[in-house]
Amino acid sequence: MTTLRALIAAGLVVATFGLAVAKLPPPPPMDEKAKAAAEEKKAKDAATAEAVKAQQAKAEDRVAARYIAEQKAKGKVVTPQMGPTVIAAAASAKGAAPAAKAAPAPAAKK
Repeated sequence: MTTLRALIAAGLVVATFGLAVAKLPPPPPMDEKAKAAAEEKKAKDAATAEAVKAQQAKAEDRVAARYIAEQKAKGKVVTPQMGPTVIAAAASAKGAAPAAKAAPAPAAKK
């Protein structure tokens, strides 16, 4: 008997919610100024993201160069390994095939 009551109560809640949502007015249409502002913000965000990405790459290059110089000073030879993102960026810059098809990643040694 309690299961039937719970089902009836759930049905009433769903029906009431459906009626409430149906009575809501539609959202106002977006005007041209708002569209232009949204496009401008989107372009500005993309430019900012690109600048941050360039700064990150530059910082990573500096750290790698410093590490290689420190290891060279200790007498160790370090050959930097190119990660999948670097390979993909180089391949797309050259217009070649994707890096996954061009050069498979080396197998990990155990």
